[in-house]
Amino acid sequence: MPRQNPGEPYYRVDSPEALQILTDDPDGTVVIDVRRDDEWVTGHAAGAIHINVDDLAGRMDEVPDDKKLLFICAAGVRSGLACELAAAMGYDAEMLYNVDDGTPSWIAAGNPTSYGDDA
Repeated sequence: MPRQNPGEPYYRVDSPEALQILTDDPDGTVVIDVRRDDEWVTGHAAGAIHINVDDLAGRMDEVPDDKKLLFICAAGVRSGLACELAAAMGYDAEMLYNVDDGTPSWIAAGNPTSYGDDA
């Protein structure tokens, strides 16, 4: 079940919860991987949008504002920052999710994964 810590303008979910959100509403949900390029190619959620967290502010036009956003990184820190940034830029906090156990857990769980430059 999504959790929200006091003061955080987003929800925290783990990989199984993120997959359930994606499965329940595939057309209304997008995964955004905010890791570095060298991390992205080692494996990422299938269909994810790749935007390095350092580039996110300048590339928010690539982030839908009408879908649930599942931000993911390696351990939940950069994806939490991405959620904070999206909220600060006016995105609805009810649509922001931090996959706080990260991509290694996503892959280990056998969730849909792509490798290399494949989306």
